[in-house]
Amino acid sequence: MKEEVSLSLEQDRKVGILYAAASYTAWGLLPIYWKLLKAVSPGEILANRIIWSFVFVSVLLIWNGSYKRVKENLTNKRNIILLLSASLIISLNWFTYIWAVNSNFVVQASMGYYINPLVVALLSATVLKEKFNKGQTGAIGLALIGVAVMTFQYGRMPWVALILAITFALYGLIKKLLAVDSIIGLALETVVLTPFALAFVIYKMVNGTGTIIGLSSATMIILAFAGVVTATPLLWFARGAQKVEFATIGFLQYIAPTLSLMLGVFLFKEEFNKLHLLSFSFIWLALIVYTLSTFKLDFIKFRKSITHTK
Repeated sequence: MKEEVSLSLEQDRKVGILYAAASYTAWGLLPIYWKLLKAVSPGEILANRIIWSFVFVSVLLIWNGSYKRVKENLTNKRNIILLLSASLIISLNWFTYIWAVNSNFVVQASMGYYINPLVVALLSATVLKEKFNKGQTGAIGLALIGVAVMTFQYGRMPWVALILAITFALYGLIKKLLAVDSIIGLALETVVLTPFALAFVIYKMVNGTGTIIGLSSATMIILAFAGVVTATPLLWFARGAQKVEFATIGFLQYIAPTLSLMLGVFLFKEEFNKLHLLSFSFIWLALIVYTLSTFKLDFIKFRKSITHTK
């Protein structure tokens, strides 16, 4: 009996890893999708992403009977404030990423998602008052050196990378305070944002400045799939996160920026010289140091918990 339970848990874990890996792979390949919409302005892509995400998620929630949970979260004043904040922040994140991809900054965008875990750690220390060990502090320092090298390379701060890292870290922090699952969260955010997105699209069409006017049928269909492209990886991630330990998720999250970096360099032919390599090397080293030091901290806590239970 125990062997059957153990086998079932291991099978669940393997399925969870596949779901989580699939979600990060989809996010990593997202630049290809946005490149297909290069004829559309970033603002209109963002607006359509919000609208079609709302449509797709609404259908999902009506189908599985979870729509009441959306209403419940909209009756709490604290939740509404957090939702408004999360909605604005993720809008800025989405817009920056779409603009970066279609302005040939995929390499810098990938850098943003590499340093995101370190920004999350920094936020945890400053906002949640979580303590750093020496390794984690050193990792932050190494990442800052990497950013400094990139600043020297461009002659200015790598704003795309920093905006993506900071906005996604802030978004994650708010979602932690809000404590709702990813699909319900996306539904709540798109409920807030969709009226503004619709107003923007209508305004652009009425005054004749919209780039979606006169698009081919193929491009319009691709644009309409923005909701599926946004929500499906979230569904996969939610399934995976339920079955896989947090440490494994910590490793898998680097699939996305690695794939984006490879797309930027090899498919989109963006510049990647020795200074880029040096900058990324500091960031990769920072991530290795941070991951190892975090594992060490978790192991110490685990040993202490065992000692206390004896």
